[in-house]
Amino acid sequence: MFPEDIEALAQAVIAAATAGGLTLATAESCTGGLVAAALTAVPGSSTAVDRGFVTYSNAAKRELLGVPADLLDQFGAVSEPVARAMAEGARSRAGVNLAVSITGIAGPGGGSAEKPVGLVHFALATGQGVIHAAHRFGDIGREAVRLDSVRVALRLLRDTAEAR
Repeated sequence: MFPEDIEALAQAVIAAATAGGLTLATAESCTGGLVAAALTAVPGSSTAVDRGFVTYSNAAKRELLGVPADLLDQFGAVSEPVARAMAEGARSRAGVNLAVSITGIAGPGGGSAEKPVGLVHFALATGQGVIHAAHRFGDIGREAVRLDSVRVALRLLRDTAEAR
């Protein structure tokens, strides 16, 4: 279903999380659940994956993840503060060890000079804090932005799970 490299990353995440006794959740906007889908495509993933939140709208981010309305108003959905709040909300609401979030502009429209198509913010919440990363993939096409975002999110999960 997914490209081989994504399948391999998802398998590595599940292996590391299972070995470390870690549980996972995802909070996804522009990827629409693709990270959760990649993880749950791995046999035995239920030992680590608890749930995935697809929070495409601002209302969903507020209602399901507890993202404060003032953050959305001040910074916009595609921003570091919102990515951090999404990850923290997913981690606390799911009661998991690790939660990754993704919010971005996959295109083909919707970008601006400040937030161009291909800008994606990622966050990973752990019990020790939140890691943030932003990538500017460029206007490489909607599918490519989404798949590259899945890769980044899986690497964040893998690297953190392996380090524990």
